[in-house]
Amino acid sequence: MDKNSQTPASPRTNRRKSLLLGAVALAALGTAGVLQGMVAPPYGPAYAQQIAPAPAVTVPGQASFADLVDRVKPAVVSVQVKVAIDNVRNDSGMQQFGGQQGDEQFGGPGMGPGMGGPGNPFEQFFRRFGGEGGPQGGRGAQPRRFGEAQGSGFFISQDGYVVTNNHVVEKGTDIHVKMDDGRSLTAKVIGTDPKTDLALLKVNEDGPFPYVPLAGVAPRVGDWVVAVGNPFGLGGTVTAGIVSARGRDIGAGPYDDFIQVDAPINKGNSGGPTFNLSGQVVGVNTAIASPSGGNVGIAFAIPSETVQSVVEQLKDKGAVSRGYIGVQIQPVTADIAASLGLDKPEGAIVARVEDTGPAAKAGLKAGDAIVAIDGKTVSDARALSREIAGHAPGSKLNLSVWRDGKTEKVALTLATMPGEKTAALDTDAAGGQGKLGLQLAPAASVGGAGKDGVVVMGVQPGSPAEERGLKTGDVIVEASGRKVERPADITKVIAEVKKEGRKAVLFRLKTEDGSRFVALPVA
Repeated sequence: MDKNSQTPASPRTNRRKSLLLGAVALAALGTAGVLQGMVAPPYGPAYAQQIAPAPAVTVPGQASFADLVDRVKPAVVSVQVKVAIDNVRNDSGMQQFGGQQGDEQFGGPGMGPGMGGPGNPFEQFFRRFGGEGGPQGGRGAQPRRFGEAQGSGFFISQDGYVVTNNHVVEKGTDIHVKMDDGRSLTAKVIGTDPKTDLALLKVNEDGPFPYVPLAGVAPRVGDWVVAVGNPFGLGGTVTAGIVSARGRDIGAGPYDDFIQVDAPINKGNSGGPTFNLSGQVVGVNTAIASPSGGNVGIAFAIPSETVQSVVEQLKDKGAVSRGYIGVQIQPVTADIAASLGLDKPEGAIVARVEDTGPAAKAGLKAGDAIVAIDGKTVSDARALSREIAGHAPGSKLNLSVWRDGKTEKVALTLATMPGEKTAALDTDAAGGQGKLGLQLAPAASVGGAGKDGVVVMGVQPGSPAEERGLKTGDVIVEASGRKVERPADITKVIAEVKKEGRKAVLFRLKTEDGSRFVALPVA
């Protein structure tokens, strides 16, 4: 063979060359190879020393919410509520808000609506061994079964007041709040407001507690926001996004004015705060829009200005009183505006005036268009309702009314909205021996309740009334054989019963299932 011809090297020769080149390279690198992160051989202690990782460095100009989270996270709590199984929803804790879905969670991750609830794997077990429908089903009432609802909340004062959603605690008995540092504290409900889905709690231990302030300025669309809460039972979870819209009406209640955000909000975030970048609470997370029940980027929060107003009343009185003028209204459409001679469709037109309300006394008429309150333009009927409800009963307002082609001024004094004349019924106002746990209103003031008796507007979780099965909507028609028409009548009967030395008062109730008697302790 010609010696200039190239003879292919054998595989053994190539392998020998590779090993030789590798050894030369390693010798050339020396210790530099180790410093560049090469794996040290397991022989010789000099090569086994690990290099400490470099400390984390925040790049100048790099966006981070870490400092904000460090400040606010200790004030955010997980709210855990003991709930009777009968009260646990079959939709795995998702509450409907006019097509939208509230986001509190029942059970832990991967759990359905409470242990032993409908659809749970243990349902047949309970049925077979003493539960409803089991062999003992006909032997009288069975013990109540309980599950756990979970939501979120946050401290608003160092003395232990906590804000959360009404739908998180409304059917609960025992309530605990779990802090970011791991402490679990018992809490009681100070007051609730179903119309705005807000509740105020108070922990039963002394502070001081870390707390966060409510924002005094509304966020702008496009502002960054950070949400902290307890999604799926995973406490202390932080998500971020922007304000997507303001003034959303999702059909949740009569005073809808939600902030829409795209920060990921899920079941269990209910009652948790959404912060601006100054660490102030701009909203309380309350609902999500989702076909699947999980986050799709559309969540709704109650604005801080609403929270501030409601919380102040709950703290002072345990209930919310709203102004009332006694009219039925509807939006001013473009056609209605044209027919009335208005330049543009704004304000609200009066469809009907209640005979004995403040509006009738002030001279308002059907066909009047209310276009401003105290000089502030009313954009639509929903804005008018919110503005009136935002004033306390007894407030004096000046309405600008469009009538017969010109603007007229009407002054009136607000009354209390029917159905909201509620008060916690104290069994012993002087001695403070506890409460029956009822919020009451005259039946005549509540639409559809009839004219006789006193309507139960709310039942305190864990109270004697709740334990004996009283429910919102029940009507108390007699107390110890005496007819009652006002909450004050019941208070009077209780005082007489206690004076006589008896330990309970007998109520006759009218319920959706008929009439029945219930005895509640007063001592």
